Amino acid sequence: MDLWKYHKTSLLLISFSLIFYVLFAYDLNREDGLKLLSLYFGLFVLAYLLIKQCSDFKLLVAASVLFRLIFLFAEPNLSQDFYRFIWDGRLLLEGMNPYVYLPISFFQEGSFPIYQGLELYKGMGALSASNYTNYPPINQLCFFIAALISGKHILGSILVLRLIIITADIGIIYLGKKLLEALNLPKSRIFLYALNPLIIIELTGNLHFEGVMLFFLVWSLYLLQKGKWQCAAVVFALSIGTKLITLMLLPLFFKYIKKLENNTNKLKGLKTVISFYSLVGLTIISLYVPFLSFQFLENYTSSIGLWFGQFEFNASLYYIARAFGYWFTGFNLISTISPVLSILTFLSILGLALFRRNYTTQQLITSMLFATSVYFFLSTTVHPWYISTLVVLCVFNNYRYPIVWSLCIVLSYLAYSNENFKENLWIVGMEYLIVFTVLLYELNKKKTARELAA
Repeated sequence: MDLWKYHKTSLLLISFSLIFYVLFAYDLNREDGLKLLSLYFGLFVLAYLLIKQCSDFKLLVAASVLFRLIFLFAEPNLSQDFYRFIWDGRLLLEGMNPYVYLPISFFQEGSFPIYQGLELYKGMGALSASNYTNYPPINQLCFFIAALISGKHILGSILVLRLIIITADIGIIYLGKKLLEALNLPKSRIFLYALNPLIIIELTGNLHFEGVMLFFLVWSLYLLQKGKWQCAAVVFALSIGTKLITLMLLPLFFKYIKKLENNTNKLKGLKTVISFYSLVGLTIISLYVPFLSFQFLENYTSSIGLWFGQFEFNASLYYIARAFGYWFTGFNLISTISPVLSILTFLSILGLALFRRNYTTQQLITSMLFATSVYFFLSTTVHPWYISTLVVLCVFNNYRYPIVWSLCIVLSYLAYSNENFKENLWIVGMEYLIVFTVLLYELNKKKTARELAA
């Protein structure tokens, strides 16, 4: 009774959110664009009001977990990637290396080595089935656990994978709160991540393992804040071992680690840097050792190159470059443009590592935010769940353009409402116009604040 008396409005907002999440999880096809947008935008409004209205931290944590549990028995409805997850896990259970077998090869032979192989093959789609897996070892471990616990039922495997992701998100809430307190920031900021509909729908709902990757990332940042750089190096490597995107953040640690041990002894600081990067490297290598072979190296590198250099979806600056390419040559120059954009991304991250003051944890996190933003702005493919990295990083600073992007990026799903899943570039343009406008506004606001302070 006291809970209702003091939190009536919050409980009503939670109740409406639960209804919306139930509809999203169990009564939505991604081809129904109007319903998808209505539910998604409605959930964003409810989340905003709930964060503004409720000051009870425990109640908001409970709501965050409850919203995730709604999806527990739902089959992902916005992505079919989970079929490949289950496939890889069951191959591992059979003692087979998932990096060296193509699902389509078993279909062509007419014989599958795993239970429900044909159903999984059809579910993952032709694109996934005709390419080697690109999921790193920690991902594969999660898939294996799902196969070990439920190797005969697809829904059972989904349930196990979902519980892993929910557990990781609870870990992010816990460690994120502790990191915010260590940085003297309001602990309530963690709900920008925990109650964000994009995070709940794409990670818990659609089984994307960015949540596990981000758990290790936040954990490593908390360890760094506490001065435990050796443990942080190992945990950061686990983040890379879940999703490779955090690999590109490694240069940003240079100044931070160098200053961590001793502010005056440059030689000792350099030794610490070498030790940190060595620990990260050795941990990553150890994760891949069980899978190593010449065939693995060939397949894995080609798969990574394929996913990052030949597919196009919801891009921004790349689409502009592509348009100029068509204008001048009449051809799609993705094979030329993509490497150039990759070089620009690398140079941008190197510039952030060399010229920004990455001496404090908050400065380091802000550089990470800029680095991943540049990467996505220059990418050929930006799926909605990719933005979860930006969402968690913005929790620890004052930039809010990732929150706006996490709202607008749902527009990319309208492509599935069109014939042959063709994107409407006007809608893509509107998404990025809003994001870039907010970003430029925030950058100008920071610049003005610095000028006034000076």
